[in-house]
Amino acid sequence: MVTSVSPALARRIALGAQGFGRPRTAAPATRQLNLEIARLGLLQLDSVNVFERSHYLPLFARLGAYDRGTLDRLVFAPRGGYIEYWAHEAAVIPVDTWPLLRWRMEAHREKNAADTEHWSQANAAMIDWLKAELAEKGPLPASAIEHDANRRSGPWWGWSEVKTGLEVLFRWGDLVSAGRTRFERTYALPEQVLSDEVLGRVVSRADAQTELVARSARALGIATASDLADYFRLTGVDTAPAIARLVDSGELEPVAVPGWNRPAYLHRDARAPRRIETVALLSPFDPVVWRRERAERMFGFHYRIEIYTPAPKRVFGYYSLPILIDDALVGRIDLKSDRQAGVLRVQSAWAEPGAPADTAQRLVPLLRSTAVWQGLGDIEVAGRGDLSPALAAELPWHDRV
Repeated sequence: MVTSVSPALARRIALGAQGFGRPRTAAPATRQLNLEIARLGLLQLDSVNVFERSHYLPLFARLGAYDRGTLDRLVFAPRGGYIEYWAHEAAVIPVDTWPLLRWRMEAHREKNAADTEHWSQANAAMIDWLKAELAEKGPLPASAIEHDANRRSGPWWGWSEVKTGLEVLFRWGDLVSAGRTRFERTYALPEQVLSDEVLGRVVSRADAQTELVARSARALGIATASDLADYFRLTGVDTAPAIARLVDSGELEPVAVPGWNRPAYLHRDARAPRRIETVALLSPFDPVVWRRERAERMFGFHYRIEIYTPAPKRVFGYYSLPILIDDALVGRIDLKSDRQAGVLRVQSAWAEPGAPADTAQRLVPLLRSTAVWQGLGDIEVAGRGDLSPALAAELPWHDRV
C-alpha cells in the first residue's frame, strides 16, 4: 500500500530538504556555506545584478547574512572544490559532480558533429588554436584571448568568434572553468584545473544519471518524476529507469500526495518537520521556485520572471523575488540595490491572497538585514503593489520615499 503524504507535510518536507527551518549561526563561514551547497547540489548562475546576482541569494535565504567574498573564494578558486558546468542551467557544482555530466558533454559533441551547419564544422582551426593558446599560456578569460586574437591575422577575429569557440569547447568538456574575475569566467584545459582522480573517473551514463537523480531526490525531499528530471535537466526517458533503481534499492519510496495527480517519491533521508519557521527572499533561480509547475502545485504560487517582459506589460516588476514565510509563498517583492545612492529600493511589493496579516511586520527586519548585507543604508518603498503601504508603515520615516 502506497503511503499518503498530506500537501502541507509535503511542503514542509521539501523546505526542510532545501535547508529551511534550521537554526542559523550568527556569522556563517566556509563550513556552513559548504554544507548548504552540498545540500542543494548546485548554485545556478545568472548575470542580472539589479539587486544581487542569483548565486548569492539561495545561501542568504537559508543562512542569513554571510560574507560574499568568502563564497567567491570558495566557489571560484581555480583548483578548489567547485567548478562550473551546465547542470540545471549554467551553475556552480561540486567538482565530484563533473564526471557525472560527461555523458552530457559527449552528447553535445556528437550532436554538433552530426550538424553540418554547426559553427564547429567550419572552425576546426579556431578550435585547435584556442586549445593551443590555453596550453601555452594557462587559464585565461575570453577578454584576454580576444585581445590576443585581434593582434593576429587569420579567420578568427573579434570577441564573438573567440567566445563562441570557448563556449563550444566548454560544453564538450574540452575546456573547464578556472574561476571568475568580476564575474567573467576564466577558461582552462581540464588537466590545468582538475585532479587526476577526477579526470580518470569514468561513470557509465546509466550510473551517472542514477546518481544525479539520487542527488535531486535528496535536495527536493519529495518530488514527482518530472521534478527529479528537471533538477539536472534530464529527460523523462533517462529518469524513469534511474527512479526504478532507486526504488529497488530503498533510497526512494513511492508515495501519494493528494492534489498532485501523479506519483511522488520520498527520499529515505528526508526530514518531516512539524513546522517550518523562516522568513526569506528567494531568487527567481532558487530550487524552491525554479520549476514553476512545482511551485504552483506545491504552494499555489503562479510565478513568472518579468526581466524579458516590456516594462509597460510587467505585472509585478523586473526582478520580483518570491517571499517565503514559514511554509508558504506569501508574496513577491521587486528590489533594486541602488549602490550609488546607498539605498535598497522596494520597487514594488505584492501579497498573495490569504497572506498572513503580519507579513509586512515579519518582512521588514529581513529587508533591514538585506540592506546591511548589500552595504546599503536606507530602504525606500516606491509604493507600487498592495503590500507596499504596509511595508512603508513598518519603516521609520527616513526609510520611505
